[in-house]
Amino acid sequence: MIDLKMMANAVRMLSVDAVQKAKSGHPGAPLGMADVATVLWTSFLKFDATNPRWPDRDRFILSAGHASAMLYSLLYLSGFQDATLEGLKNFRQFSSKMAGHPEYGLLSGVEATTGPLGQGIAMSVGMALSERMLASQFGEDLVDHYTYVMVGDGCLMEGISEEAISLAGHFKLNKLIVFWDNNDTTIDGKVSLSSETDQHKRFEANGWTVLSVDGQNTDEIHAAISQARTHKTPTLIDCKTTIGYGAPTKAGTSAAHGSPLGEEEIKGLKKFLNWPYDAFEIPPEILSQWRKIGGKGASIRLDWEKRFQASSQKEEFVRRVIYAQLPSSFPSVFQKYKESLIEEKPALATRKASQTALQTIVPIIPELIGGSADLSASNLTKTTDHTSISAHCFTGNYINYGIREHAMGAIMNGIALHGGFIPYGGTFLVFADYLKPALRLSALMKQHVIYVLTHDSIGVGEDGPTHQPIEQLAMLRATPNVLVFRPCDALETAESWETALQHKTSPCALILSRQNLPFLRTSARINQTANGAYILSGTNEARDITLIATGSEVHLALEAQQQLKEKHIHACVISMPCQELFNIQPKSYQEHILGTAPIVAIEALSDFGWHRYADAVISMKSFGSSAPAEQLFNHFKITTQHIVEVACSLVKDKKNAPL
Repeated sequence: MIDLKMMANAVRMLSVDAVQKAKSGHPGAPLGMADVATVLWTSFLKFDATNPRWPDRDRFILSAGHASAMLYSLLYLSGFQDATLEGLKNFRQFSSKMAGHPEYGLLSGVEATTGPLGQGIAMSVGMALSERMLASQFGEDLVDHYTYVMVGDGCLMEGISEEAISLAGHFKLNKLIVFWDNNDTTIDGKVSLSSETDQHKRFEANGWTVLSVDGQNTDEIHAAISQARTHKTPTLIDCKTTIGYGAPTKAGTSAAHGSPLGEEEIKGLKKFLNWPYDAFEIPPEILSQWRKIGGKGASIRLDWEKRFQASSQKEEFVRRVIYAQLPSSFPSVFQKYKESLIEEKPALATRKASQTALQTIVPIIPELIGGSADLSASNLTKTTDHTSISAHCFTGNYINYGIREHAMGAIMNGIALHGGFIPYGGTFLVFADYLKPALRLSALMKQHVIYVLTHDSIGVGEDGPTHQPIEQLAMLRATPNVLVFRPCDALETAESWETALQHKTSPCALILSRQNLPFLRTSARINQTANGAYILSGTNEARDITLIATGSEVHLALEAQQQLKEKHIHACVISMPCQELFNIQPKSYQEHILGTAPIVAIEALSDFGWHRYADAVISMKSFGSSAPAEQLFNHFKITTQHIVEVACSLVKDKKNAPL
């Protein structure tokens, strides 16, 4: 007979022992939520510890990432191969798979990188949404699973949680079940120090069903989960718990949250739990019960595999969900589109060029899921082949996120993590600040997420400095593992999309203009954007000056090249749509592109980061202003004339330099 209390106590004590040995960590939440986790894992969670990536498994997301020791204990106890006892003993140590907060990709069974509070619950909305969308396309014989989430008071205080739960309620994601660790405690003390929010009314107002249980009563927990699985809305289960449950002096206080309990406190805890075992010792009968739980999903998985093998959609499911491969037709179809651009030479805003590229891409890549933070008509992220998803129809391919940039980023992370889709979402570049924490996690988790960020400079014009980005591009470029593209014309925009779709281990940001730009390229034979930078005009021979530009400033560099030619100064124009891709090219290629002549960089944003390449940078040194774009470029001296002046000065200085 399963002894749920002893099984939960095994989770508690392994968590406490791991924190104690590491001399760092959070014992409070594992002690309080162990009963909830144990009931979920033993009676409801659909998983197979021998096949952790089985596509139709339930998803379990620990939004309260400080309870990581509890998750690692659950994974070890239920028999995940790479979750070892030795790993628990090395919790939070260098190179350990059991990091301080859960990190996706380090350890099987960790579905998302959590730690920044609120991110997990928002990502879970993306996972639950993906389940419904994928089921609508492949049927519930292949896709039929739940998304379970554990959150704390901090997750619910963070603003992103409001954005996320609002959208979840709007879409009626009934297979999303959230457990609230309601222990009334934050680091500073009681929740009442900073909040009097009635979470029940809040969730109900957002279209959720709310249930309440004693978080240490396994019968109540079991009944609530059973009931939640019958609802037609997402469910919040309020689990009233005691932080540090069982600790003789620290239970119910913030002292139990983020520090080891200490040897004396652990002695008292063991007495309270009737746990007479040494550190990291699990009695064989309890470990055996847990291992049976870890293996019982195998038969469910095998039944699924039979249905999968018999499915007429098996090949497409494998392509999209198992291997995440683009359709085989994509390269040839898109190459024809790029060649048509060379023939037509359209002068378009790159946001419009992005939309025309999508018009070709969307019909042939069914896994591409678009969206925008209520700016579809401005970002031009929606095409004639898009239909919006709704609570009544998940067969669409476009998500109206509303004015929720932060949740949009996190939900896209959840969609990408779930598998089967490539998400992209649009907003203005200046509002990248609103989604930066989610984008950072996209990069940390190496997720295939595409951010379409338009209105990319003072070219925004009359909307003024509140909407004119200056520092945002430098921020994105400073973030590790993010590919940032700022294309100069319709062809570079197409190449940026092509590269972003093919690059599966980094999020990509497409930085696009509001204003029309001339068509500059003469050949589509090679995807030059994939190299990060290339010679657009000129050669290495007799180069007196090099002009590097991106986006809307590239055509200014070409105009300056012609004027410099009249002054007998030979300029080479480099388009650098993606610094990150250029920086990983062979040194010989970089030297060939940059040459040995003085370099001027031109970009209508912050100069931060450009001095690694350039001797002089023509850029923004302040915020913008409200005026027509042409006046602003003149006022801030981002002009052909100023480029010529700076180039001439550098050439003169070099000629006059002593040998």
